[in-house]
Amino acid sequence: MNAIKKMLGVVWLALGAYAGYFMLTVLGIPKLSSGKQDDLVFGIIIVFILMPIVVGGLFRFGTYALQGEFDEVGGDHHIKGAEY
Repeated sequence: MNAIKKMLGVVWLALGAYAGYFMLTVLGIPKLSSGKQDDLVFGIIIVFILMPIVVGGLFRFGTYALQGEFDEVGGDHHIKGAEY
């Protein structure tokens, strides 16, 4: 199960890179350069607010998965390093 989690970490990183590329090239730059005020507001929201949240979250989740932060410790199903 831990190996699957690490493989999915690579998937999350790749998905984060693709999401950043898609948001910038399809949703961001064309809307910012269209000249319409409605498109400009939408482009600013996508590029400066949503893109960092989405890409940063996917990269962080993928990095944690690759580092083994979600590995099962012993027989319990607690997150490694968490104390209850």
